Amino acid sequence: MPLTTTTLTRAAGAAAVVGGLLYVAVQINHPHLDLDLMSTTQWAVRQTMKVLFAALSLAGITGMYLRQVTRSGILGLIGYLVLASGLLLMLSIEVIGVVVVPSIVGTSPGYVSDVLAVAVPGGHASGDLGLMVLLTQLAGVAYLGGGLVFGIALFRARILARWASALLAVGAVATLAIPLLPGVNFRLFAIPTGVALIGLGHSLWRDQRTAADRPVTDAVSSRLDPAGVQ
Repeated sequence: MPLTTTTLTRAAGAAAVVGGLLYVAVQINHPHLDLDLMSTTQWAVRQTMKVLFAALSLAGITGMYLRQVTRSGILGLIGYLVLASGLLLMLSIEVIGVVVVPSIVGTSPGYVSDVLAVAVPGGHASGDLGLMVLLTQLAGVAYLGGGLVFGIALFRARILARWASALLAVGAVATLAIPLLPGVNFRLFAIPTGVALIGLGHSLWRDQRTAADRPVTDAVSSRLDPAGVQ
């Protein structure tokens, strides 16, 4: 099958749907983060799901941005760049979590405990994590800020599902309330973003399917004057 713009854009839509599903699924019955979890298969599986989520979501939002680039303006560009940066940083953090962290839990349990502490919204490390703290903070700010701005840009563009665009923006803002609600499971706040990605991805895929199925008018025939046809 030849690679066309329509094919690539539909693939981006499918990537967003799968990424959103993974993001929602990984929150279900997520165990408490502790040292014992690091050596389990469950940790490896969940971290791999998070890596795939970040990578697939990055592909998905790229397709969304390119689909509405002419109508989103500078706001869409800023939102895309910030959100893409957040996903790239998140991808790097999750790769560290699945590859590096389990290998040092036996020799540096204190460091690993601090890494797990800052992985929770509002958590603080008791020791020195170096640039790991900055990396985590930048990922959080870019992910939330980018989700808000990109969601607004998608909503204003009026091409993809507006309810999903609004949910992406609202989900980012709602996450800011996590430190104010210590009694609420913070993983519930990730579900709106996952649902938004599913909705946007499906909207993008359906939009391109409709475009592909639309009959192409013969450009030459359309320019003929019916009165002159014998």
